[in-house]
Amino acid sequence: MPLPPQPVRRSCPILLAVNDTCGVTRMTSTCAARVPSLRWAPQRGWVGSWVSVRPAKCRTSGGHAVVCAAVSFRPCIDIHKGKVKQIVGSTLRDLANDSMELVTNFESDKSPAEFAKFYKADELLGGHVIMLGANPSSQAAALEALRAYPGGLQVGGGINLENAMSYLNEGASHVIVTSYVFSDGKMNTERLRKLVELVGKQRLVLDLSCRKKDGRYTIVTDRWQKFSDVFVDEPTLEYLAAFADEFLVHGVDVEGKRCSYVPCYQVRN
Repeated sequence: MPLPPQPVRRSCPILLAVNDTCGVTRMTSTCAARVPSLRWAPQRGWVGSWVSVRPAKCRTSGGHAVVCAAVSFRPCIDIHKGKVKQIVGSTLRDLANDSMELVTNFESDKSPAEFAKFYKADELLGGHVIMLGANPSSQAAALEALRAYPGGLQVGGGINLENAMSYLNEGASHVIVTSYVFSDGKMNTERLRKLVELVGKQRLVLDLSCRKKDGRYTIVTDRWQKFSDVFVDEPTLEYLAAFADEFLVHGVDVEGKRCSYVPCYQVRN
């Protein structure tokens, strides 16, 4: 006979993300599910979204935790050079002379602000706006989206101690941070603590997007080009949960590649 339901340990939620026909899963354990995230909306075209799975109860079966979860959709807006795009994440590069060409799956003729208004009308909460390159056109487009849906969207891309409050003041519910905290290949705990002091744990999301290196998933920074020495594993998640309201994790190796699954080894790890 199975054990009765037990409360899930309330740790920092994880948003496991691949923003194409894969999805994003929010969880407090290290297991997850994936469903398609691009959907066709009349009068809107392709609408990017990700899936939030919030554990409600759990029990054990065969020595494994079984999580019962409620599922909801949360939207996303990726901005590249001021335009809403869905790109293959592994092709992002900073250097103009890099031989790899940027691969774009989708580019919308609608502005980020228009998408934000759609999401506001549909009462979709907790989505994010990501600036894929902190150029002026992307920054301006992101601010327009935040103003169109105040309190309804998180924002990420080039966030640091100097500009974090300005985005929150413009309407972001949270700021999403990676490179500022994981700099020069290491976790900068001093910067992390100062960010928490400034914006508060409840308004900070840590982006732990990762790529596989030497058999382990390693956090990558600077538009996913640079490997850190920090692994996405239980000790890391347990430690960082004290500093953030959520984690956001992109599987960079498959980001934008229109897969219909999440690699099981990534979920387990």
